[in-house]
Amino acid sequence: MNTLQAGFGRVNVTPMLGIDIVGYFKVRKAEAVLDELEINALALACGSTKVVLLSMDHLGIRMELADRFRRHVSQVTGLPYEAILIHCTHTHTGPSLMLDTGDALIDQYICFVQHKMADAAVAALQDLKPAKMGYAVGSAPNIAFIRRFRMKDGSIKTNPGVNNPDIVAPIGEVDERVNVLRFDQEGGKSLVLVNFGDHPDTVGGCKLSCDWPGFMRRTLEQAIDNTRCIFFNGAQGDVNHVNVRPTGGYLNDTFHDFDDVSRGYGHARFMGRVVAGGVMQVYDKVYYQDVDSIRFLQKTLEVPSNMPDPAQMPEAHRINDLHNAGKDAELPYEGMMLTTVVAEAGRMVRLEHGPASFPMYLTGIAIGSIAIAGIPGEPFTGIGKALKEASGWDLVLPMCLVNGSQGYFPMKEAYDEGGYEARSSNFKAGVAELIIQEGTALLDSLR
Repeated sequence: MNTLQAGFGRVNVTPMLGIDIVGYFKVRKAEAVLDELEINALALACGSTKVVLLSMDHLGIRMELADRFRRHVSQVTGLPYEAILIHCTHTHTGPSLMLDTGDALIDQYICFVQHKMADAAVAALQDLKPAKMGYAVGSAPNIAFIRRFRMKDGSIKTNPGVNNPDIVAPIGEVDERVNVLRFDQEGGKSLVLVNFGDHPDTVGGCKLSCDWPGFMRRTLEQAIDNTRCIFFNGAQGDVNHVNVRPTGGYLNDTFHDFDDVSRGYGHARFMGRVVAGGVMQVYDKVYYQDVDSIRFLQKTLEVPSNMPDPAQMPEAHRINDLHNAGKDAELPYEGMMLTTVVAEAGRMVRLEHGPASFPMYLTGIAIGSIAIAGIPGEPFTGIGKALKEASGWDLVLPMCLVNGSQGYFPMKEAYDEGGYEARSSNFKAGVAELIIQEGTALLDSLR
């Protein structure tokens, strides 16, 4: 028997101009607004059990701040802390939410977001209506690309540049599946949850934007009457929008950015339309099923950190000091290799004296026979693919940057191969395989 209820809430969280923009290893201040940033909320209930899924247009928030936000939402709504899921879409044109910076604008914005997040949750809970759920899987082809490549000299590079003649082949296979959950309210709206993995790093510059996820939401809501859309990014740690072998007009509406990446607001629009198209492929043909239970569970892992060899520290400090002093030009690197070296040095300095391990949350939510697997960082595609194969579920939705942002989770072989993600990761080799193992066990516990 179907006892499901669903509700939707949306609030505007566009910050003040002048605030720091996060997403690159360079200083950027917000100069204008291309899109209003949002928090979207989906509330689900069966009987007395309720959960709220919140998706914010932001790069990613640290565990400590996610905990603070979740506890505030819990206090305001009366829901258990574990029943609140906070996701960040990972836009690279959103504001800083770093604690303890001493920056008044950031401190004000954190307080603002905390209250608006509770507002979104309350609005979604107030909108709860009896609903039926359907699911399907569409496809968004040729917009997500593996970004790690084997080069002719045997090295591995992340984002080696468009039309680079030294590229041999990408390392891995992209996942173009678009997971779709549709919640049709009785006498209300159709609430559409979309799950697809790719970096929203398409716009660049110093203007605030929710990147292609915002275009996807708006496109879908304009195309299908009486809908509301909420987006949750998937396993995107080793994929982005860069087609290194473009043909025809693929580079329309793009420019060559500082790190050898082609970006453009028009390209974000294109990507949003393609993902929306993947939803519309299957929207009318979802498979409806009764939902009579909602379950949620949070597991805490202790994961070994990627502490440096002491012999590496003099050079790491030198690079880190030059970067912090704004003297990247004195380093003999360019483009993405400069980003890689700076990020690696920062990781070494950060972990020079430990800690030896980090706590990590894995979050699971079951909606009938549909499962959500929340991961607090940027998992490689292999993690998402493995979790989608977990037995006993009609559909598994892996979600990145859930209840924390703890960096990259590369597959074990990537640590031997090299590249930006593994060299900058806070975690030792084996973290991806641990997430697969423990995530699968978490899903088993929810069945």
